Amino acid sequence: MTDRAPQVDRSLPTEESRDLLALVREIAQREIRPRAAEEEDTGRFPREVFALLSEAGLLGLPYAGEFGGGDQPYEVYLQVLEELAAARLTVGLGVSVHSLACHGLAGYGTKEQQGVHLPAMLGGGLLGAYCLSEPSSGSDAASLTTKAVRDGEDWLISGTKAWITHGGVADFYTVLARTGVDGPKGITAFLVPGDAQGLTAAVPEKKMGMKGSPTAQLHFDGVRVPDSRRIGEEGQGFTIALAALDAGRLGIAACAIGVAQAALDEALAYALDRKQFGHPIADFQGLRFMLADMATKIEAGRALYLAAARLRDAGKPFSRQAAMAKLFCTDAAMAVTTDAVQVLGGYGYTADFPVERLMREAKVLQIVEGTNQIQRMVIARHLAGPESR
Repeated sequence: MTDRAPQVDRSLPTEESRDLLALVREIAQREIRPRAAEEEDTGRFPREVFALLSEAGLLGLPYAGEFGGGDQPYEVYLQVLEELAAARLTVGLGVSVHSLACHGLAGYGTKEQQGVHLPAMLGGGLLGAYCLSEPSSGSDAASLTTKAVRDGEDWLISGTKAWITHGGVADFYTVLARTGVDGPKGITAFLVPGDAQGLTAAVPEKKMGMKGSPTAQLHFDGVRVPDSRRIGEEGQGFTIALAALDAGRLGIAACAIGVAQAALDEALAYALDRKQFGHPIADFQGLRFMLADMATKIEAGRALYLAAARLRDAGKPFSRQAAMAKLFCTDAAMAVTTDAVQVLGGYGYTADFPVERLMREAKVLQIVEGTNQIQRMVIARHLAGPESR
């Protein structure tokens, strides 16, 4: 792996945000990047890194300072994610998932709930996870079957959630469960402690990439949750989930550009160093054009996710732009990392160089938080309205 941290020419709104990005780069270069390859190979989850990020105030950046957040706009928060993902996707995506898990309470909780729970969630060393998908309801999230049944002043949650990032290691879970009729109007959101009785995690999935990030099913066997941990109104859960996913898709887009940037940096360093026929291979036009196309995809993706972030920061609708950013950036990451392997040739196909890991990691970004086929459906609905069927 190249020793150089990615030095992207960033557009940042304040001196504070520039200092923040400098801090993130320092942490990434000192604490994250050097151990990324070894720990991904062994499947080690870097919980101590998340503790460090929490201590540095980096786990609650887009949330209110009164509850321990960083009061940062999404324009800044997403660029932090990009830097972290460039160092190690397990960390960058982990921060994005944690932010997603905080979104419901921060946006829809009561002031009392926020005062009780958010300080620990945003800056108290806790790590969160988001529980929407199930074994039989992934893209069709409105068909989820996990149930929450009233029992006095409590709810009893039963069912299975699937594909949960941080499953089994999180301190809290934002859980979507059915409390009423079939379909989206019967879903409610809950904040469930990670040590709740009746909550167990399955053995983590064996994945193509991101082996250091545990992804597991969660089983809820009559998990008792007080009504004070219900987020929003009964039946409002699907609305809360969609709002969180709009924001979360921007996080995935930023992570994708981070992975792509890391792959380009590796490919460029190799091309400048590797000689064939008496010249660096970066001198050959075919390869130079590949590098130019890779860089262009990255710049375009970064501009797209930042444009969507600025809409969000201005309080304007951004759902269509979030879907576009997630679609374009993750497809770009897959293309750029594949080309990076090609630039390195046979070396790119070995675990001695990081580009093969980056290519494996890029693939999952086309799937998580709504597959790219779902993103195309979302975009088309904004353009042409709902399907007539």
